[in-house]
Amino acid sequence: MKKVAVLTSGGDSPAMNAAIRAIVLSCDYHQLQCVGFYHGYNGLINDQHVDMHQFDINSALQQGGTILKSARCQAMLSDEGVMQACNTLRKHDIDALIVIGGDGSLKGLKEIKQHWEKPVIGLPGTIDNDLSGTDATIGFATAVTTATHTIDKIRDTANAFERIFIVEVMGRHSGHIAFNVGIATGAEAIISFENFTPSQANSKVAEILKGVEKQQRTHGSFLIVLAENLWPGGAHALKASLSEQGQVDSALCILGHIQRGGSPVPEDRNLATELGIASVDAILNGQDSVMIGKLSGTIVATSLDDVINTPKPVSSHWVKAHQGQLTHYLK
Repeated sequence: MKKVAVLTSGGDSPAMNAAIRAIVLSCDYHQLQCVGFYHGYNGLINDQHVDMHQFDINSALQQGGTILKSARCQAMLSDEGVMQACNTLRKHDIDALIVIGGDGSLKGLKEIKQHWEKPVIGLPGTIDNDLSGTDATIGFATAVTTATHTIDKIRDTANAFERIFIVEVMGRHSGHIAFNVGIATGAEAIISFENFTPSQANSKVAEILKGVEKQQRTHGSFLIVLAENLWPGGAHALKASLSEQGQVDSALCILGHIQRGGSPVPEDRNLATELGIASVDAILNGQDSVMIGKLSGTIVATSLDDVINTPKPVSSHWVKAHQGQLTHYLK
């Protein structure tokens, strides 16, 4: 074992840099050469690489984004792209590959393993927290913190004008951000994959209007946290439905990519550091085709197949907690 390669793939998440830093420092400790590939799998296919050293990552811990850059890679959906990525690894005599990313990135890693004989290790880098095999993904805590602080500011102006606000949060096809942020901000309504289907749109609008009616009687604001990729027609369609069915004028704020940026919170920095060190240890211990995560305070290795094929729903306790709060509010 002489050379370890690392790349960040897919949507960026805060503390990816902390994971890169931990991998580089751990490789240095074990006298391994660390090679970074830029722009995710694109850099692997196009051979855009750099030798990583301690001075390259000294100030990376507190930075958001990723110093290795990231990207989506359509070429990895073809056999030609996967084979080219493998050829680059062989060209540089890479002995192991670590990929930091989400579900799609781990699927790409699994494809590489089909054509490359060396160890591959995944790290859960996504704000969506939708990967099994770990309680939290790298960047999730920061995204929740950023969204919470932003919605707290929205609540201030909503209270001042006694307004109804729809706030859309990210999460891809998962409600982890929506429920964590919604409960943290005391949202009157959370609309997510766990408590909503498109066929329930009309009944959900009626439920919201009932809450808004009480809000108007009690001189307060009404906050709706909406998961992205969920409401038929998007957040603007929900705003239009409230106006059409209840003559309710609501304000709309789509938080978008602000949730991916910013300096990572300590929880994410520490998690990324732990997992980065553990990924190098896993390689040296002969592990392969696994994702390194943390469950109940313990570092664990879960097969890529299990991570990719096992859903990670929001806890039913979170869903019930909010529903109980909403039921009480609507009385």
